[in-house]
Order: sequence, then structure tokens, then C-alpha cells
Amino acid sequence: MSLTPSAADKKARTLSEAMPYIQRFFDKTIVVKYGGNAMTDPQLQESFARDVVLLKLVGMNPVVVHGGGPQINDLLSRVGKQGTFIQGMRVTDEETMDVVEMVLGKVNKDIVTLINRHGGKAVGLTGQDGAFIRAEKMMLESKEEPGKMLDIGLVGEITKIDPAIITFLDSGDFIPVIAPIGVAPDGETLNINADVVAGKLAEVLNAEKLVLLTNTPGVLDKDGNLLSGLTPKNIDDLVADGTLSGGMLPKISSALDAARSGVRSVHIIDGRVEHALLLEILTDEGVGTLIKSK
Repeated sequence: MSLTPSAADKKARTLSEAMPYIQRFFDKTIVVKYGGNAMTDPQLQESFARDVVLLKLVGMNPVVVHGGGPQINDLLSRVGKQGTFIQGMRVTDEETMDVVEMVLGKVNKDIVTLINRHGGKAVGLTGQDGAFIRAEKMMLESKEEPGKMLDIGLVGEITKIDPAIITFLDSGDFIPVIAPIGVAPDGETLNINADVVAGKLAEVLNAEKLVLLTNTPGVLDKDGNLLSGLTPKNIDDLVADGTLSGGMLPKISSALDAARSGVRSVHIIDGRVEHALLLEILTDEGVGTLIKSK
């Protein structure tokens, strides 16, 4: 089917617009946190997989870190267990950890299969593989009682990431797909927030970009308006007045840490938008919030 002159012009402009971004980000590492509706909607799953493969084909090095919150909650409810969160972190006892490992293993395999089906060469990993994500048990300070530390179970705080396995896979044109599970000094597995893993991995890999997919247009103010750019001062104010809370807290904290640690740009984007990843990386107009280091 032939294109009308206006449609042809629009397509040509889009392709032309992508060229400088392809040149700028050639051989650069792009860490993507994959989560939210983009993981559960079949059409968005296909869109995401194609986007990741395309980024690899044009010479970038995408690294995918995935969560699995909705799927974990679903399985917990089916076994009669209620998921509990404190300050955006999942409280993880031994039974919950078994569910987390089971779900993340399946999610990881599904993502790998989808990317491979679209022509990529994806390899699934957890932090247990080569013990490349080292962690220790996390304790959270109570907001209600400052100084009091809360035990949230088998939840990890990253102590070290060894990038060797990721670098090796990138050099062979493979696409790493990483489940956020770490290893404690005694060999125990620990559940780690996927946003935290993505942020720390972006720092260690000296990534060009960290992109966090969410179920919102980005970071919103109290009136629901998109905030296209945020500084540390803006973020402190939003946390203080309660605008940022729950699951957005670890996401924002990881994004800010990554920006301050040398990741050139950090974006929180709407994973419900088809091809949101390509729109953010290869076009003049982004689709979310840019986190600035200062």
C-alpha cells in the first residue's frame, strides 16, 4: 500500500529525527527497569520487546532489569497470603521469598522468550548467577519513631555488583535480562527492589541512560500534572509534603542516586504508552520526567 505524501513526509521526518540519537548513543549502555502495565498487557509486552531489540540492532547496549510485583501479589493472594509494604519495600518472610523466587523466575523466562522471538539474543540472570549481586539484609528506619529500625525480612541492600558478566554478554551482542535477587554473605537469597537494582547497575556500568517504566505519565504534582524535570530540592519538597510516597519512594531515590553518580540522564516514563522506550530515547520529545543531579 502506497503512502500519501503527508504520511510519507511524517514517516521520513520520524526516521530522520532518530538519526542523531542513534549516533549519540551508539555503543552506550541503556539500563531499563521494566515493570507496571508494560509487563502485564500483551500488546505492551510485544511493543517493549521490539523496542529493546531495535535498540540493540542500531548499536546500543540495552540491559533490562524487571520486577514482578503484580504477579507476586497475585500468587500470594492465591495461597491466602496478603502482601505487606513498608515505605515502598515488600516485607519478605521465608514463605513470601519462595513465592518471589518462583514468580521472578517465570517472569524472567517469559521476557527472554519474547525478546528472542523478536530477533534479539536475550539471556536471563538473577544476582545469584556468579553471585554478581552481593547484598546484606536491609533494616528500615521507622518514620513514626526516628531511630527505631524495622526488620522487613529477607530484603536485601546491595553491597556490591560485579559487572563482569554483564560486560561479557554485551560484548557478544546478548541482551541481559536481570531478576532482582541478591546473595547474602552466607549464601542466602534476598529480595531486592527492582528500581534499586536498576539504579545501582546503571551506576556500576557507567550507563548513558537509566529509564524506569511506570504506570503513570511520570512524576506528578498534587494536582496530577506531569513534572517534566526534577532537581534534588524539588524531590525533597515533594517527599516532605507527601506528594511522593509508597512505591515511588525507592524509584525516586534510585533515580536520584544514579544521576548523582554519573549516569548521564535518568528518566521515569509511562510504560502504558506503546513504544515509550523508543519515544524517550530516539525522538526530540520525551514522555516522562527527567531527574537531574542538581
